[in-house]
Amino acid sequence: MAHIDAVKTTTSERILYYTGLTHKIGEVHDGAATMDWMVQEQERGITITSAATTAFWNFGGDKYKINLIDTPGHVDFTVEVERSLRVLDGAIATFCAVGGVEPQSETVWRQADKYNVPRIAYVNKMDRAGANYLEVARQMRDILGANPCPVELPIGAEEHFKGVADLVTMKALYWHDETLGAEYEVDEIPADMLDECREWRDKMLEAIAEFDDDLMAKYFDDPSTISEDEIRRALRKATLQMAVVPMLCGSSFKNKGVQPLLDAVCAYLPSPEDAGEVEGHVPGTDTVVTRQPREDEPLCALVFKIATDPYVGRLVFFRVYSGKMESGSYVYNARSGKKERISRLFQMHSNHQNPMEVIGCGDIGAGVGFKDVRTGDTLCSEQRPMALEAMDFPEPVLGIAVEPKTQNDLDRLGVGLQKLAEEDPTFQVETNDETGQTIIRGMGELHLDIILDRLRREFKVECNQGRPQVTYKEAITAPVELREVFKKQTGGRGKFADIICRVEPVDEDFEGNLQFIDEVKGGDIPKEFIPSIQKGFTTAMRNGVLAGYPVETLKVTVLDGSYHPVDSDQLSFEICAIQAFKKACAQAKPVLLEPIMKVEVVTPEENMGDVIGDLNKRRGQVQGMETSRSGARIVKATAPLAEMFGYVTSLRTITSGRATSTMSFSHYAEVARPIAEKVLGEVQGRVELLK
Repeated sequence: MAHIDAVKTTTSERILYYTGLTHKIGEVHDGAATMDWMVQEQERGITITSAATTAFWNFGGDKYKINLIDTPGHVDFTVEVERSLRVLDGAIATFCAVGGVEPQSETVWRQADKYNVPRIAYVNKMDRAGANYLEVARQMRDILGANPCPVELPIGAEEHFKGVADLVTMKALYWHDETLGAEYEVDEIPADMLDECREWRDKMLEAIAEFDDDLMAKYFDDPSTISEDEIRRALRKATLQMAVVPMLCGSSFKNKGVQPLLDAVCAYLPSPEDAGEVEGHVPGTDTVVTRQPREDEPLCALVFKIATDPYVGRLVFFRVYSGKMESGSYVYNARSGKKERISRLFQMHSNHQNPMEVIGCGDIGAGVGFKDVRTGDTLCSEQRPMALEAMDFPEPVLGIAVEPKTQNDLDRLGVGLQKLAEEDPTFQVETNDETGQTIIRGMGELHLDIILDRLRREFKVECNQGRPQVTYKEAITAPVELREVFKKQTGGRGKFADIICRVEPVDEDFEGNLQFIDEVKGGDIPKEFIPSIQKGFTTAMRNGVLAGYPVETLKVTVLDGSYHPVDSDQLSFEICAIQAFKKACAQAKPVLLEPIMKVEVVTPEENMGDVIGDLNKRRGQVQGMETSRSGARIVKATAPLAEMFGYVTSLRTITSGRATSTMSFSHYAEVARPIAEKVLGEVQGRVELLK
């Protein structure tokens, strides 16, 4: 996991080559990387979808099995990192020796924190001008709040980078260029580096001493008696507790440093047994149940990805936490409550399927034959069902209208969009009720560009597309108390509901969408109708009063009301709540909210004024400026997404192609009155509500 262009895929290619999975190194820039199998990835030289594979590596006399997932670095495909970290036990965080900790490095680091994933750091590109290994360690401490523990030091840097000094064995490693780094020699550490290596070895021992009592005793008595195995044991313990991050370095493109990285994966990252028991609950209840990572336990597996393969159809990727998955067997879906038959099982190697009869405990596999399975579903034993915690996915921030170029493509477009939405939880498809248009929503311009490209190539649908539209939201800013009565007489049994409620902005510490409070005393409204009122407000929040955009958060307090013993029912109170929402929000000073992006621009000093001027024109607010190690200026700002379309092209023009930028979603904020009026101007009459 890493920021874009930190050479994750190149490192993965070396791992495949040195573990014997491939017999030729594929390069990203040639479009020949094994893990970048999609046509779009090969053309653009970026990773778009996470690719899984399984490799074997010998370390310390034992053979280790490694399930590896190569994830994208681009912020538009952050969902791939999210779901991969949810099912993996450990991570290699890759950093560029020149760029250090970049914006997307922070994002993936927080995602790993969220799922408590132990990690090791690999500082890549040590051969590039401006490479500084120890500066990256400082940035990890200051920016990420991590505790990096260098277990290697580079021998030389930039064009003089020759190899690495291993602080555990106190040996130097030099790679042979003629064997593409497959062979390397172990030698003594150069004399001019010996003092520095001893100093950093001492710091490493000090950092891990508290995790092993024997090592601590030896550290204070005589550090020279500490064995390599004792160091590795203590480092492993500290890594598993997420107290330290072992730090290695290399240059994957120049084939240096990858084998010690594989050794470190085996030595320090957790196996499924180290990850321990998995916790879930009995479906439909709050009863907590656990499973041990053993094959004799009942089956429990989590679906983390769905992909459409042109040859085998719908591929469902899963991680087995306990028990084993067998081809031809039936599994129970905890969400749907239905049994599913697995017709075939595969172990994946990028986009190649290796047929398997059994996927064992702790492994990642893919299956075919599932009818009703979604990302985040738990597959388990019907006799002892359990549901694992599902994944959280970010909301899309950008939408465009699409239509097929010919009427004949209409059905194919629907099928294609449905399959793509199944694969990607951050991609949503909806039909606008007012215009009848099909709107697709995603995480950014690149995300939607890839979706349209896939529609054209995989589903043979040519589309016309509209201008990108920002996903606005609505909010209220003032409290309103009102009474709403819903009465309908049609002869015979009628409809009746009466509620008095207060609608206001949510409390600051509330997390969620609807903060619902029931303060009805006595039997004025029977208890069975209260959930219907809540459901009515939840439904109504999907369409705000200004322009039909969703209302993000709302606090509703039901104070009182009345009912009719014959005419009142659940539907009456639900409709009454929807009407109350519309009236209350219209009086509660509604405002429009727009997505604000966090922007980071790296620009030469002489272009800085132009870059800041351009950001100001786009309603951007500069948060701060720094100087990078290479002398370039880093401008950090926030700006509304609505103003940032085509920003990359504009930035290249201003700086003659010398500046780079990254953009990620930050938060929603209120839109200024003139701009809100302009946005709502198309919806006649709604501007009055703003006033």
